[in-house]
Amino acid sequence: MNTRKPRFYPGRSPRIASTRRGFLQLSAAALSGVVLSNCARNLADVSSEEPAASSAASDGGTLHVYSWANYTDQELLDSFKAKTGVEVVVDTYDSNETMLAKMQAGGGSAYSIIFPSDYMVSEMIGLDMLTPLDKSRLVGLDNLRPQWQDPVYDPGSAHSIAATWGTTGFIYNPANLGATLTGWDYFWENGGSLERKITLLNDVREVMGGVLHSLGYSYNSEDPAELEEAYNRLVELKPAIASFITNGWEDQVASGDLLVSMAYSVDAIALIEENPDLEYVIPETGSSLWTDTMVIPKSAPNLDAAYEWLNFLLVPENAASLVERLKFATPNKTAYEQLSAETKADTKLFPPQDLLDRCEGIAPVSEEATELYDQYWTQLTSS
Repeated sequence: MNTRKPRFYPGRSPRIASTRRGFLQLSAAALSGVVLSNCARNLADVSSEEPAASSAASDGGTLHVYSWANYTDQELLDSFKAKTGVEVVVDTYDSNETMLAKMQAGGGSAYSIIFPSDYMVSEMIGLDMLTPLDKSRLVGLDNLRPQWQDPVYDPGSAHSIAATWGTTGFIYNPANLGATLTGWDYFWENGGSLERKITLLNDVREVMGGVLHSLGYSYNSEDPAELEEAYNRLVELKPAIASFITNGWEDQVASGDLLVSMAYSVDAIALIEENPDLEYVIPETGSSLWTDTMVIPKSAPNLDAAYEWLNFLLVPENAASLVERLKFATPNKTAYEQLSAETKADTKLFPPQDLLDRCEGIAPVSEEATELYDQYWTQLTSS
């Protein structure tokens, strides 16, 4: 992202050749388990997998975590401290690029756990910034769905553990919009009534990719003619765009000052919990699929506590409890099986398979294509 966010890639998109959310191609087979609730394992035995706290961690100390917002809450931090004796301090960022810049500048030396997006994991591995995981110190990796045990952005999960996954779509109030939003075409068909009433993510790959996908092309197109067509479509839409922003649109959408905001599912769902009049929609043509992970940076000052954190969140009961409270999709298959029927039926969290089949992960593109994406993004956001 250089822009979770510019993932943005802002929060989740890169302005780097090794692009955003890693980019799982989540096929029907890969995600079929997401909509299945049966499992041969006896859930009553799962809790026994929770590891005992190490003596180093239980002696106390502080664990500094650098994360996206909405991935932790006080209940999690209190539970972790009660289990391990470790105090947790969480700082948040709104862009993978912001996080990377801070780490590279040395300002992140206090952090022992970071939550980079898939593509950023690849970037950080290439920069030799991550500690290879000692699998002998981890319990519960086999609870992850297969595609997250061996993801394309980090083969064999050598440096990262998948924490959450989700989609990118639009959040809006149907009453304020006066219509049902189904996808990108609505904006061009109704542009005259939308002047400065929509926001798009501050993420070149998400925005350009979304328009490319709506035109029938790949999110990861490198074809100059296709990129130019997507850029021209966005230029047409410019009068309707209030801003390119990843976070900070929430109050305006809730109040009706904005009619539609492009958002990550995890952020949209959090707002809908507060305002049930809002709806989140994945474009009918499909959207992007992303993964956020947990890693240990090489500069981590508290390695023991970092492993305690990873193990704590790999426990299915702990992961499931977080999903129920914070409303993000889990890659932990055993945790999924423990969710309430209502949560498993929430299509904002777990979209139907036919829609997921139309989605695509954002993948790295060539240096030449990256330069073209950035060129168009600069022109689009500076004019």
